[in-house]
Amino acid sequence: MKRAEAAFPMAGFADCLQQRLAGLKERLHRWRRDGDSADDFLTQASATLERLTELSEEPRENSTLPRLVQLYTQAVLDITYFEENQLVDEEFPEESSLWKVEDLIHVLSEPEVLADESGASQEPFTVLSTELLECLYWRRGALLYMFCHTVKGRKEWLTKKTDLLKKFLNEGIHYLVKMLEFRCSDNPHEEFFSQDAATARLVHEGIFSDTHLLAMMYCGEMCYWGLKYCAKGKEPRQSTDPEPNSEEPGSSHIKVLDFRETGEKMLQKYIAACEGPLRLHDWDTKNAKLILDYFKQLSA
Repeated sequence: MKRAEAAFPMAGFADCLQQRLAGLKERLHRWRRDGDSADDFLTQASATLERLTELSEEPRENSTLPRLVQLYTQAVLDITYFEENQLVDEEFPEESSLWKVEDLIHVLSEPEVLADESGASQEPFTVLSTELLECLYWRRGALLYMFCHTVKGRKEWLTKKTDLLKKFLNEGIHYLVKMLEFRCSDNPHEEFFSQDAATARLVHEGIFSDTHLLAMMYCGEMCYWGLKYCAKGKEPRQSTDPEPNSEEPGSSHIKVLDFRETGEKMLQKYIAACEGPLRLHDWDTKNAKLILDYFKQLSA
């Protein structure tokens, strides 16, 4: 009886996976037909989808939920990376980029939704690794950063769609802040045992790669754009630390951030890292300091 009860969630998960798998295959087929069929990321995605199909068709006792979800996630990351590069190369065409960006954000949110639907939250394993979660949030935040960076220079677009820019900025900052929180210590007094004090400091701040530094700088810039182009900083003052499980993986329930408060926090951490432990690595802090001066002028 217990084995039958355990199999039922897996059957439901398999249906959810097959639906998404069919969608990814159609997406890949479309791009390989209309795009560059030899693209490395599309080739890699095709191989991943083949493996995922084989694994999903094996007897259930030989399949594991984490492996299925992780393979699905990797396929999503590869296919959407190709699509993002297309948008960037085309400089986000006005007639089509808006819905394409929204579609990509939705697709990049699907792995978390699938993990939730698997019912594996009660199991003693992590369905999505920290690295995959960071990548999913980074990709969404960086995509919105690039889109906002482009459209803020289009005066007519900006005049008509300021509220949309504000929405995308808020969502992009949320994704990047969340990405930076996955490995950041919750305890400011926690000690890290390392022979290198600089390394220990970076670990404490959750900085494990250049991408984490870029995320901080991107946050600061997006907060600056929000204050400059969107009602001059009249955002509601709400906590920048989302409560656990307080929002869905998609963007519809994301809280409104205080641009100045969030921007100051991110840029101060960025400058402290670049001029402290990473001072010999030639990270530029000039623009970060200019933005902080702008924030100070607003509060003067």
